[in-house]
Amino acid sequence: MGQDLRSPRGPRCIALVGPFQSGKTTLLEAILTRTGAIPRAGSVDAGSSVGDASPEARHHKMGVSLTAVSTTFMGDSYTFIDCPGSVEFAHDMRAALPAVDAAVVVCEADERKLPQPQLIMRELEDLGIPRFLFLNKIDRASKRVRETLDTLQPASRIPLVLRQIPIWNGELIAGFVDLALERAFVYREHKASEVIALDGGDLAREKEARFSMLEKLADHDDALMEQLLEDIVPPADAVFDDLARELREGVICPVLLGSALRENGVLRLLKALRHEAPGIAETAKRLGVPAAGKEALACVIKTTHQPHGGKLSLARVVSGRLEDGVTLQASSGESGRVSGILAADAGHDSKRAAAEGGEVVSLGKLEHIRTGDTLSSGKTAPRALFSVVATPPVLAMALAAADRKDDVKLGQALLKLNEEDPSLSVVNNARSHDVVLWGQGEMHLRVALERLHDRFGVTVRSQPPTIGYQETIRKPITLRGRHKKQSGGHGQFGDVVLEIRPLPRGGGFAFDEKVVGGAVPRNYIPAVGEGVVDGLARGPLGFPVIDVQVTLTDGSYHSVDSSDLAFRTAARIGVSEGLPQCQPVLLEPIHVVEVACPTETTAKINAILSGRRGQILGFDTREGWPGWDRVRAMLPEAEIGDLIVELRSATAGAGSFVRAFDRMAEVTGRAAEQIIAAHRVAA
Repeated sequence: MGQDLRSPRGPRCIALVGPFQSGKTTLLEAILTRTGAIPRAGSVDAGSSVGDASPEARHHKMGVSLTAVSTTFMGDSYTFIDCPGSVEFAHDMRAALPAVDAAVVVCEADERKLPQPQLIMRELEDLGIPRFLFLNKIDRASKRVRETLDTLQPASRIPLVLRQIPIWNGELIAGFVDLALERAFVYREHKASEVIALDGGDLAREKEARFSMLEKLADHDDALMEQLLEDIVPPADAVFDDLARELREGVICPVLLGSALRENGVLRLLKALRHEAPGIAETAKRLGVPAAGKEALACVIKTTHQPHGGKLSLARVVSGRLEDGVTLQASSGESGRVSGILAADAGHDSKRAAAEGGEVVSLGKLEHIRTGDTLSSGKTAPRALFSVVATPPVLAMALAAADRKDDVKLGQALLKLNEEDPSLSVVNNARSHDVVLWGQGEMHLRVALERLHDRFGVTVRSQPPTIGYQETIRKPITLRGRHKKQSGGHGQFGDVVLEIRPLPRGGGFAFDEKVVGGAVPRNYIPAVGEGVVDGLARGPLGFPVIDVQVTLTDGSYHSVDSSDLAFRTAARIGVSEGLPQCQPVLLEPIHVVEVACPTETTAKINAILSGRRGQILGFDTREGWPGWDRVRAMLPEAEIGDLIVELRSATAGAGSFVRAFDRMAEVTGRAAEQIIAAHRVAA
């Protein structure tokens, strides 16, 4: 490793992305070891890795939030952002990607996991992020690399260009040939690879593979195409220039091989990043940052609340020099004064006086700043360089503090959790009085509960959220509601005649009056309406009553004993006594659900939806996603609860859905009886 000199491209930021268990954190450990940032690589299984260092990550042995770690290689400064692989924690990746210079997609030669790399590749493609593919665990590969590349190509819209081919020793991979350098290397475990002479069959394979690589590069370089057609060997410098240019232009995705666990192929990856990955100037241009700006400009990519350190905003400085103590304006209109700048150095935060363009640092005590905000040291709020929209949540649980005195503490903790992870959302159900936490899946919510307990000291009880059952009536009725009470002094007297009749589905509620001759004084009619609403709040089946019209047609009053309260009570009594005679019927909410899934799993998805009382509306190909379908169905809300768990199981973790309320539908027979009985027990 050379001296710590500044790269002409400035400090670079590289995202490590890929499916769950592909080896991203292990690759980060290998990178930190190879660059001398740590003496030896830690282990995810042993809980000693720099990445996945949170208690929740170590408990579950998986990434649950991003980790940013800085190091140097051959005089250049790098920050690697290790992103969670599970789709449930993908929001952390989405918030960071726009601000990085390039990404390394870590994946295995496993076609069963193909849908997940496709999801990640699509994110990178849509954002225009240059990317390498690091084919990890190459020592366990059961297929030839060309076959693996053919399997992976559908995950990418642009050509996957093989930069290396393996050297085989029987059935084992002993090393690789770098097709750009035209050199062969033999792996040495936890050491730099050794250069060897290339001859025999390996030499012939190298010539064929190199020509294939050059052909793909020539698709975007006319001069190279002419050289290939005329059998002229292109200069090595020109080949490297093409690799770098076409990577940055987003027309190729170079593929490198290795084994992160054994630290094989890591040095080649680092050299490819050094020579070919763009720097902060290109990233600023992609984000539309004005070249002549003098103010410091930064993007917040992650927010955390430390138990003792307060709020930290992880940010990438896009341009200028950001100093401690400066007041920053945010694109949201908020502002804040920086109280401490911390640089992540192999997992240990070190205090800094300032941060330069390209660096990734944590900014202290920016209380009103949120993930996704663009910050400026200028006098006015900057334009937002990008926006991050949270994926609609798919799983919910109702929460309550185990100790009632912690209710306020729970509310504050949930606000902080949502600030750290906007893909969590909190909804207060006014009808059921539930506090409902929505998330991206079972593990996502489980980790949220662990953070509530471990970091914020709140123990909660959780249960499935209340389903929005309601009821209506089929038969009209007219009846009298009367409230009379005498207890010394003024009594209470209210007398109303009500006509209750059903409205068409979706009609809601209507109150009207047709009183003649002053049978009920006009000043009491609003109180009658309030009493009707009271009576409809809980019908004979135990649920709110909808699609009903109630008309006040007659009544009587007492000049002394009548009051608003008396007429409100009389109306409530009338409605409560009349509804059981109106043939009440149970209603359940029905949603339109649209599932996105790989085509080979569509039949499974149809079966899952049908098994949950779903009505399949049809399916079609997912536009712009070869090999994917969209399935639409009508599904009762009660059947959607844990649907995502079954969908993810059937689609290797890649399936997702969105839903929208459609209508209330009648439930009859045994299903209705079970719902009503369960509700009465719960009450």
